[in-house]
Amino acid sequence: MDIKIDSNSGYCFGVEYAIQMAEDEMESGNGLYCLGDIVHNNMEIERLQAKGLKIVSKQDLENLNNCKVLIRAHGEPPETYQLALKNNITLIDASCPVVLKLQNRVKHSYDKIKETHGQVVVYGQKGHAEVIGISGQTNDNAIIVTTEEDLDALDFTKPISFYSQTTKSTAGFYKMKALIEERIAKTGQNPHDDSVFDANDSICRQVSNREPQLKVFSAENDVIIFVSGKKSSNGKALYQVCKASNSQSYFIENAEELEGNWFANADKVGICGATSTPMWLMQEVADRIAAISKF
Repeated sequence: MDIKIDSNSGYCFGVEYAIQMAEDEMESGNGLYCLGDIVHNNMEIERLQAKGLKIVSKQDLENLNNCKVLIRAHGEPPETYQLALKNNITLIDASCPVVLKLQNRVKHSYDKIKETHGQVVVYGQKGHAEVIGISGQTNDNAIIVTTEEDLDALDFTKPISFYSQTTKSTAGFYKMKALIEERIAKTGQNPHDDSVFDANDSICRQVSNREPQLKVFSAENDVIIFVSGKKSSNGKALYQVCKASNSQSYFIENAEELEGNWFANADKVGICGATSTPMWLMQEVADRIAAISKF
């Protein structure tokens, strides 16, 4: 059996940067707090916790003082920085540059569009850390849409500035964009007028570029094992790309979830993962599949 790990899978720049910052800080021997899961992968979190990383919630942060707290790649809303200043907390800011740029763009759009009573709309997963940070730039007035039904919350007679969570599906974003354009057109307005509808493809290219690569990789193998944390929005989106290209695609969080019968008639097995999946974990899965194939 030929077992291959997708060379394009694994950490994106933002996640790799955040983890490196955490490890560098912990090398001093001091523990480090991290606001929320540093990465949506339980195996990696356990590894970092063994090194001294302590995961805390926003509620925990309110009771911390005179310490260091890591801001993960997903970014944070303005109120987090205000609270840190109030509690004399030193922030180790590992917000992804792509996310920070998006936050700034959204804030600029909100400041401009509220003068015309317009709306900032974000295609994303409600409650996701990145989306909370983005919405925070609008005083939480942004309208978050995930499905077509969510569009009912919009007023299509008013201007709309449309953005996307950086890790969402490109196809999903453009489908939602087309649906908004259709509804605007029904009001008699021109959806291609930027003053009416300003659509911004803010999906990270490190994420979107993986979709065509994954399609090819999935089609080249008999079985695909997609490794990702179950909370990863990016993982869910990329797995669907694999599944669409190869029906024999399986989503697992770790090697323990592998089932031997998946490989009964397979000559070529491909292993890939999300932007939050460490390469060491995919290698662990590859080793387990190799062991299974010997029996």
